[in-house]
Amino acid sequence: MKVESLSIPEVKRITPARFGDSRGFFSETFSAPRLAAEAGIDLPFVQDNQSFSAARGTIRGLHCQVAPYVQGKLVRVIRGAIWDVAVDARQGSPTFGQWAAAELSAENWAQLWIPPGFLHGFCTLAPDTEVIYKVTSLYSRECERGVIWNDPDLALPWPVEAEAAILSDKDKVLPAWREAQGWFPA
Repeated sequence: MKVESLSIPEVKRITPARFGDSRGFFSETFSAPRLAAEAGIDLPFVQDNQSFSAARGTIRGLHCQVAPYVQGKLVRVIRGAIWDVAVDARQGSPTFGQWAAAELSAENWAQLWIPPGFLHGFCTLAPDTEVIYKVTSLYSRECERGVIWNDPDLALPWPVEAEAAILSDKDKVLPAWREAQGWFPA
């Protein structure tokens, strides 16, 4: 397993080893003891989620959950590719309001660790993209929060023009970053 800290050290790109032969390949994509030992991620994962996006330029996010159901996420792509981003929403953090991103694809086999207290979103870079992710807390509609994907204060460099972005009705009307302050107090 290769572990790389991104521009925000707590956000990590994790690439499991793949072992190939004439039949194809084998990869251990998740091991709690190895994740703890090699990446310092020692939280229980309680739910797996999967999304499918038919079109390139589909944006999902920016989402998070607040207490008592704050979620960390381990994200990977099993078909297609995404630009995956994490925004630090932890009030008082030295990287508060900053972001880290990585391209994840079925081809590069990388995963992204988004710690609790971060907003998460992604944009599909290919049609028919499937994403699976493990979360450290169960889904809670009451604790669900979000920030508009193209907030000017965050100035995220999304790989799609605004007029071509495909969003859910819910994601189109998320609040601004300035309204999200205090979700994760220091």
